[in-house]
Amino acid sequence: MLLTSPSSLLQLPPLKSLKISSPFLHGSSPINLLSKPSSSLSTSNPSPPFFLPPIRAMKTMQGRVVCATSDKTVAVEVVRLAPHPKYKRRVRKKKKYQAHDPENQFKVGDFVQLEKSRPISKTKTFIAIPVAARNVPKPTEVVPQELGIPLESQQV
Repeated sequence: MLLTSPSSLLQLPPLKSLKISSPFLHGSSPINLLSKPSSSLSTSNPSPPFFLPPIRAMKTMQGRVVCATSDKTVAVEVVRLAPHPKYKRRVRKKKKYQAHDPENQFKVGDFVQLEKSRPISKTKTFIAIPVAARNVPKPTEVVPQELGIPLESQQV
C-alpha cells in the first residue's frame, strides 16, 4: 500500500496577497462612476434570433367610445377577460383610456382600435383608429321579389 500525503494529491497554486481596491475605501466616488453591481451568474439579456419578430405587448387594443365631448379626445372603454383570483372563472375587466382623435370623427358607441404612441398629454398615450364594428350583420344583397314566374294560385 502506497501512502501519500494529502498535499501531494491536491496541487494548489501558491496564495498571493489579497488586494482590495474599491472607490469606497479612501473617500467617496463621483456619482457617475457608481453603477449597478453585476453578478457573474447573471447574463445580459440575450438578443432574440433574427428570424423571430420582436415581442410587442399591449401595443394595440380594441374598445368602444363612451365619451366624445372633449375636443380631439375620446374616452374608450376596453373590456378584457381575466381569471378571478379566487374562483378562477373568467370575468370581464373594464378600463377606460383617453385616446387622441385629431378630426373629432368618433361618436359614442363607435368601435375603435387604440394604438400606442408617444405621450400626447398627461393621460393620452393612444391614438384612436377606426375599425369595423363587431357583431353587426353585414348588408345583404337585395333580391327582387318577382322572378317573372306566376304562382300556382295565379295560374288559370
